[in-house]
Amino acid sequence: MSPMDSAFLSARRARRDRCPGVLRPWQAEDGLLVRLRLIGGRLPTESLTALAAVAERHGDGRVHVTGRANLQIRALPSSQGRLGSAVLDAVEATGLLPSRTHELVRNVMVSPRTGVRGGRADLRPVAAELDRLLCADPCLAGLPARFLFVLDDGRGDLLTRTCDLGLVALDAGTAQLRVGDGWGPRVPLPEAAPALTGLARRFMDARGIGPTAPWHIVELPEPLGGSAAPDPGLPSPEPPLPPGPLPEGGRHVPVPDSGLGSDDVARLVDEAHAAGATALTVTPWRGVIVPGAAA
Repeated sequence: MSPMDSAFLSARRARRDRCPGVLRPWQAEDGLLVRLRLIGGRLPTESLTALAAVAERHGDGRVHVTGRANLQIRALPSSQGRLGSAVLDAVEATGLLPSRTHELVRNVMVSPRTGVRGGRADLRPVAAELDRLLCADPCLAGLPARFLFVLDDGRGDLLTRTCDLGLVALDAGTAQLRVGDGWGPRVPLPEAAPALTGLARRFMDARGIGPTAPWHIVELPEPLGGSAAPDPGLPSPEPPLPPGPLPEGGRHVPVPDSGLGSDDVARLVDEAHAAGATALTVTPWRGVIVPGAAA
């Protein structure tokens, strides 16, 4: 078990989670750090260009990616521990903060190539509906900021990812739910997003309140619901997507720990636009998929 998984499975909490967002930045030594959550890693090129400009003007000039396929910028100026209105407005203008009330809970990881190549089902509609239902429910704004949904499209690339709730596609129209470290029922894909948000509401009812309330489903004193056996049709785990050219065209570009500077961003955006694409995909392996023509 990795140190990250060990931390994820910690049995009790003595404080509220402090996972950063935009309205709740992290005070680091070099200034404020903010995190912007992407649903399934989807990143419009226009938004990335705008965010790089914010980082250049107000921060350290770099756009960082995380192991949950999200973005961070850092070294931002602090106004009593918060972003000043000018910086907040600039970040919001990128289009990467669609909900102020639910920004911390939009933690939805998806097989990054779903609907493009491989996999058993296109999970992009499921992810979009899950995000819509999350943001429409005032109760779910109270989910811990580390509560994670993981959607595997049946290729197995996210099968070993620790999660709170999720699913694995069994075929083009059916998936088996994941509940904590166990398995839930099989559901038709159109019913998957409502089923997941329903389970999230049950978690909110069960966790209680206060600084010691659980962050994760596995920390509940009682199981969230009935468990099921893993479906025999579940895929085998697939290794992480390596960097380099992709069979469908484009490439998987690793992002260094130092992040992307404005010149790096410009090259990636230009490459995507040359292929007629208007979005990139940030991957859970700290990389970016840049679309391109198939070889």
